[in-house]
Parts: sequence; C-alpha cells; structure tokens
Amino acid sequence: MTAHATPQRATLIWLFLLAATAVAWWLGETGAAGPAIFAMLFGFALVKGALILLDYMALRHAPLLWRALTLGWLIAVIALIALAYWRGLTP
Repeated sequence: MTAHATPQRATLIWLFLLAATAVAWWLGETGAAGPAIFAMLFGFALVKGALILLDYMALRHAPLLWRALTLGWLIAVIALIALAYWRGLTP
C-alpha cells in the first residue's frame, strides 16, 4: 500500500481484486468458455493489473513516464495474448 492511498481505498481495491479472482476461478471451474468470457476475463486482468501497478506499487503518483511504461507493458502483454487467442479461433 502506498503512503498516498487511504486505508479505505486500499481495502476497496483489495475486495475488488478478491471478487474478480473469485469470478475468474468460478468461470474456470464451471467450464465457461467463448469470446465473451475471454473478453471479460482479460478485462478483469487489465483492471486488476492497473490497480496493482497504480496503488500497490505506488505508481499513481509516480512520474508520467513510469506510469506509461508499466501500463503500456501491461496492455501490450494482454493484447498479445488476446491476439494469440483470436488467431487460434480462425483456421
């Protein structure tokens, strides 16, 4: 947790991270699949990653360059995985 984040904000973020992880686990256990499920899971991954980078790794108040580099890396990784997934759907 950063010195800038309030305990209430950190708790709310933590609860969201837990809930998103629980939903992803539940979808995996039930065998849910398809493009809509994939999009939702990767949306969760993007939001979770951004929250962790900005609030738990203290980048929310860091220089713009650091935020841009780390969030850009996160977006690039998720985009490449999504591209591989969508590419695998077409013969």
